[in-house]
Amino acid sequence: MAAIKSSGNVFADLGFDAEEAANLKLRSQLMIAADKALLEKKLTQQAAAKALGISQPRVSDLLRGKAEKFTIDSLVNILTKLGHEVTLRIA
Repeated sequence: MAAIKSSGNVFADLGFDAEEAANLKLRSQLMIAADKALLEKKLTQQAAAKALGISQPRVSDLLRGKAEKFTIDSLVNILTKLGHEVTLRIA
């Protein structure tokens, strides 16, 4: 099988429609940033939950990459509470 060049969005490459692929890509980028921020702070899941105002199982969902359980808004709020400024660039 020959290699196929990526479109730059793995979700589009997997066959999601353009709108869903864009949403999934943005949510995954936000989740990766939140995961990195939590790891840098070296918080336990319980401490992270308290700092973020969410439950420990919710923190676990975030760290396990369960994107379907998070909206873009909730991920922006999590990153803001972790001290990050979230900006959007439209290309």
